[in-house]
Amino acid sequence: MKIHTLMRATLLALGLTGLSAAAMTNALEDIKAAKKIRVGIDLGAPFYGYIDDKMQPVGSDVEAARLLAQDLGVELEIVQTTNSARIPNLLSNKADLIISSLSITPERAKAVDFSIPYGAIQAAVGAPKDIAIAGMADLAGKRVAVTRGGPQDKLVSERAPQANIVRFDDEAASITAAASGQTDIVAITPPIIKAIADRNPARPFEVKFVIESYKLGIAMRQNEPELKDWVNQWVRANLQNGKLNEIHLKYAGVPIPDEIVQGAGQ
Repeated sequence: MKIHTLMRATLLALGLTGLSAAAMTNALEDIKAAKKIRVGIDLGAPFYGYIDDKMQPVGSDVEAARLLAQDLGVELEIVQTTNSARIPNLLSNKADLIISSLSITPERAKAVDFSIPYGAIQAAVGAPKDIAIAGMADLAGKRVAVTRGGPQDKLVSERAPQANIVRFDDEAASITAAASGQTDIVAITPPIIKAIADRNPARPFEVKFVIESYKLGIAMRQNEPELKDWVNQWVRANLQNGKLNEIHLKYAGVPIPDEIVQGAGQ
């Protein structure tokens, strides 16, 4: 009787375990089954993502996402997002991945998983040539444009608490503010500072100093090991074959830092 009861309990436990396993999903297989991958990209962040004069999404992150979808053998659906909504869109299942100049930080790693680095982004301060700025202390009392929720927002808030920070929802708005004279100083990336200078040659912007350098990762929801492994292999392969570097050169005008490429081979 006791043996019979034990067997029934064992079979019941196995049945419940089987149901639990069946209820679990495999993100990579789901993407393949749907024949589509949804990638969140901020299209207000030149050179990473923006809308061109033909109203088409372009940029280094856009092209990297297209290459990833092609290599996976699925259609790409771009989920347009803002800087501050990138991780929320991922966690609310509006996107499968985020490829959107998202720097890898300990705080973000508590909420999402990251791939190995596929690039790097510098946080820099830019201003017209005739404005003398050499360091964070020089920002005290000055209006500084930042993109809300981005790394520059955090850095300027922490290291220049006396600055008058003006926050914009995306990098396109930050660019417009700096190029039009709404703010004389912007904390953003060097390629975007160059874009500001190109947009308004009468206000020749330049990089005054680099605050910090961050590694960029492709973000995904936690506990998706198959998807993470595939993405890591994809990043590693396309750093080593030079395709990601070609994309970066095309849009940024500079190569991916050697430390990122070499790190992928380890």
